[in-house]
Amino acid sequence: MTQPLPIRSTLAAGNLGLYDVGNFFLTTGRAALPLGSVIPQALWYFEDEPIAIARAGLPIAGFTRDASATKDVAAWAAQRSTAMPLEYPSLVWIAAPEMIRGARLVANGTRIEANGNTWAFDVVPKIALNRSYYDQTSIAFLGMQPLTIRGWLQQETFVARTIWPEAFRLDDCAPSRHVDATAQGIRRLVREESAGGARSAFAAMTLWEREPGAARRWEGKPVLAAMLNGAQGDDDEAHGGHFAMVTGRVGPEGAIGDWLADNFYTLDAFSEKGIVAAVVPLDNYLADLNSGQAWYRPSYLIVAILKDERTASRIQGALCRVYNQFYRHQLPYDHATMNCASISIDVLRAIGWDVRSRGPTNRLLAALGLPYFALRDRSLAKAAKTFNYLTEDRTRLFPAIAFEEIGADLLRLARRQPARRASPFEALLAEDIEALVFLRVPQLPSSRAWGDSPIVSVDEYRARVPADPAQAKIIPVPERPFPAALRDPDLHPTMPRRGQRALALWAATLIAVPWIAWRLLRQKGRKTK
Repeated sequence: MTQPLPIRSTLAAGNLGLYDVGNFFLTTGRAALPLGSVIPQALWYFEDEPIAIARAGLPIAGFTRDASATKDVAAWAAQRSTAMPLEYPSLVWIAAPEMIRGARLVANGTRIEANGNTWAFDVVPKIALNRSYYDQTSIAFLGMQPLTIRGWLQQETFVARTIWPEAFRLDDCAPSRHVDATAQGIRRLVREESAGGARSAFAAMTLWEREPGAARRWEGKPVLAAMLNGAQGDDDEAHGGHFAMVTGRVGPEGAIGDWLADNFYTLDAFSEKGIVAAVVPLDNYLADLNSGQAWYRPSYLIVAILKDERTASRIQGALCRVYNQFYRHQLPYDHATMNCASISIDVLRAIGWDVRSRGPTNRLLAALGLPYFALRDRSLAKAAKTFNYLTEDRTRLFPAIAFEEIGADLLRLARRQPARRASPFEALLAEDIEALVFLRVPQLPSSRAWGDSPIVSVDEYRARVPADPAQAKIIPVPERPFPAALRDPDLHPTMPRRGQRALALWAATLIAVPWIAWRLLRQKGRKTK
C-alpha cells in the first residue's frame, strides 16, 4: 500500500536547526553502533530511539581527551575561525520517523485529516512514572488549529509522539514592544501575564529591529535564541525552571518547530517524563506528549534573527562538542553547580560571550550557617548542597537569571549600548542581529496542574514550597548507572565540590579549636606553677 502524500519522513525536506535535513539519515542507537561514526556512550542512551546522524564525509563535532569540557571548548574556539564549516552534532534525537504537517484533529480526537486524507488517530502511551497526560482538554485546545504531528503510521492508524500547534510561530507581523535593556526589563516581560502566561495565548512581539518599518523578510534567516521554561505546578523540585540555547532558520510562514534546542539534563537518573539530554527539534522539546516542556509549564524565547549564521554556528558547534564530553561523563551534571544553565553559560563564556555574572546569593550565610543546615536537615550531604546553592554564581544557577542576562545583553548589543567592551565574538553578534523577537509559549492543557514563571532567588523558592518538608511534592525517580565498560580511561576523577570542602574545613575547625584551647590552658597552667 502506498503511503498518502501528507505522511512523509521526518527528514524528507527542510532544515534541522541550521542543517539541511538531507545531510542526515535515520537510525537508532543500537543500529548505529557498528558504524563507528558516533561515540558509543552517546548511542547507549538512545539504543531503541529514532535518531538522526550526519552522513559520511560531513564534519562532526569531536572532543579532546583528558580535558574539561570548558577548556576543550575554549581551545577549539581559539583555533577555529568563524568562516570554517558548521560542525554537526553526534546525533539529533528525532523522536519519530514520520510527520504530517497541516493536520487537524477531528471526530473528537479519534481521527486526523490533512490535504483531504484521513486516518485513525492515537497517541503514544503515558510513561508509567509520568503523573499526568494528554486528555480531553488537550483535544479541545488542539482541535481548533492546524498541527504538525510527529509519529508513525501503524497499519491504518497514525500514532503521535509530538503534537505541535503551527500557530506557535515567528510572526513577521509581530507588534513592536520597547523593553529596557536590563535584566529587570526582561523579567517584567516574562512575568507580565498571570501565572507567567501559562494560560495566556501564544504571543510574539518585536523588541528591536535594525530597519523599523521595512518589510520583514525573515524566512530562511538564521536564528540564535535563548529559551526559558517556567516552574511546574506539581513538583517542588522544579520551581527553578529550565534553560536551553536554540539555533535554526526561520521556516515557511515563520515556522519554528524545526529549530534545534540544546537540552542538558541529568543522565544518571531516569526522568519521569522520559527526557534524555540531547540536541532535539524544538517542537519535540516543547510538545512531545511525555517529555515536552510545554505540557508542564509556560516557556519564553528571545530570538535573534541574524543576517549571517556565523555566531549561531559557533555556539551550536561548541554545544555539540560539549555533548560528547557530557555523554562520556567527563562533564558531570549537578543541580547546584553544573545544571542546564551552568553548562550553557560556560559554553558562551568559553567562546567569547562574556555573559554577566550575578554573583553568589550569600557566601557568608553559607559559611556560617553550614552547621545549622546539617542539624536542620540531619544530613551532611544536604547541608553541603545548600552551601553549593548559596555560593554559586546566580547566572549559572538560575535558568531565569541566565535568560535575563542573555536577553539584556542581546538588546544592548543590538542597540549599541554595551555595558562593557565587546569581545570579538560579541562584536560579530552585534553586527549580525537584524531583529530581536520575544515569544511566549503557553502551557498546553492536559491533566497536569498549571505552571508559573520560574523563581529567580532562594527567597522566592522558599516562598513557593511548603514550610513542612514532608508536604513537599517530590517525584522519586530511579537511578540510571553509567556502565563501567563505557568509562574512558582519560576521565578526570570527581573532585569534591565547594560544600564538601566547607564541611571538611568545619570538621577540622571543630577538632582544632578545642585542641588549641586545651594547649593554651595547659601552657597557662604550667606558667602558674
